[in-house]
Amino acid sequence: MSTSTVSISANPASGPTRRRAVEKKQPNLDLTDSNLAAATAAAVDPIRTDGRDAIQVVKKPLPNTSVPISSTRRTTGSAPKKHSKPPKPRWLTVVSVLTKNLLLVLVVLGLIQIVRRVIGNLYKEDDSDGFSVISGDFDGKFAEMESFVKKTTKMMQVQIDVIDSKIDSGIKNVREELNVKVDGKVGELELKLKEVSGENENLGKLMGEFREKNWVSRDEVESILEEYRKAKGSSEVDDKSLDEFRVYAREIVEKEIEKHAADGLGRVDYALGSGGARVVKHSEPFITKSGGGGDVFSRLTNRNAVSNDAQKIVTPSFGEPGQCFPLKGDTGFVQIRLRTAIIPEAVTLEHVAKSVAYDRSSAPKNCRVSGWLHDQKETDLAASSEKMFLLTEFIYDLDKSNAQTFNVLESAGSSLIDTIRFDFTSNHGKPHTCIYRLRVHGREPNSLIMQS
Repeated sequence: MSTSTVSISANPASGPTRRRAVEKKQPNLDLTDSNLAAATAAAVDPIRTDGRDAIQVVKKPLPNTSVPISSTRRTTGSAPKKHSKPPKPRWLTVVSVLTKNLLLVLVVLGLIQIVRRVIGNLYKEDDSDGFSVISGDFDGKFAEMESFVKKTTKMMQVQIDVIDSKIDSGIKNVREELNVKVDGKVGELELKLKEVSGENENLGKLMGEFREKNWVSRDEVESILEEYRKAKGSSEVDDKSLDEFRVYAREIVEKEIEKHAADGLGRVDYALGSGGARVVKHSEPFITKSGGGGDVFSRLTNRNAVSNDAQKIVTPSFGEPGQCFPLKGDTGFVQIRLRTAIIPEAVTLEHVAKSVAYDRSSAPKNCRVSGWLHDQKETDLAASSEKMFLLTEFIYDLDKSNAQTFNVLESAGSSLIDTIRFDFTSNHGKPHTCIYRLRVHGREPNSLIMQS
């Protein structure tokens, strides 16, 4: 029994279907009025069927009869009679539906059980053959799958190896190119650094030469300008006075050139050998390998004898290295008789210039100059402590000019001297001390001062 059948029969709400009266049309018979009058009325018997409407049956006479047939039609407006069956109870309908469904389920379960038994019997008969076929199929599929996976993995590994080799070769090429470029840049950088270092060395040399040159400092220019203002009596410098200042500066430069031509200082030297001065005594000289044997013999026979090289102290050396008087050790003295008696003003000690010297460490460092007026009646060259007095003390600086001048003390600025003693107590490191030239500056007194 289908579900649709159950649902249709179980619908009690749908009312009985009414059927309409079927009217059968009679054939057009040729009847007369007499026949019409004699027509008999057909009796209508309502026939009931189970749950359906009544149908009006029209009885017609046989064709051979002479009784006219009267057609009866349902009067318009007349309602047909209804005969309804009482509805079923609700619970009865539910029980009916459940019973039908239960029967359907039981039938289905029975069919399933029958099918299972049939299949079980078939498997029991062909158990060994069936399972072997199934397992063989699975093993073949697994083998094919495994071989496919291995083949794919191998192909992927080959591709990965190829890509790795390409990447490694590319990185290697890039690295080699980069190393070549870096090496080239490093070489260029080294060349640039060498050029820069060479330029720095040249610049250092130029700066050293620049420092060695005695350029006019700002203080010196300001002092010259101040002297010019005092000479002109004006505190301001205009365009006109600026031209005059140029002329004044030119005159100063010309004087300095003239001074340099005049023995470098432009001051009278009373310890000049060509003017009559001489060395009368000195400490033990330093005997060099090139020294003559006669000088050594004279030193052995007379310890108070004066070395032949001593005259170099009172002779211009013109900056020639080696033209000096060497004394033994870092302490010693030299005693000079001046050309005449003077009032001392300054003392100049000269050494070889830094620009031409091989080594300047033999120059004296801590120096002391004393003076006195020698009595001609005395035969002893040694001066008594009562007559000797200090003129100046100084330190010879190698970083300054080679010719350094030091003024005498004010207390000695009015005394007469004709003999000086130059003592040094240290030098700049050598085991011997070289004296290139010693100058004494001053002025000659007039006759009245000499008489007094």
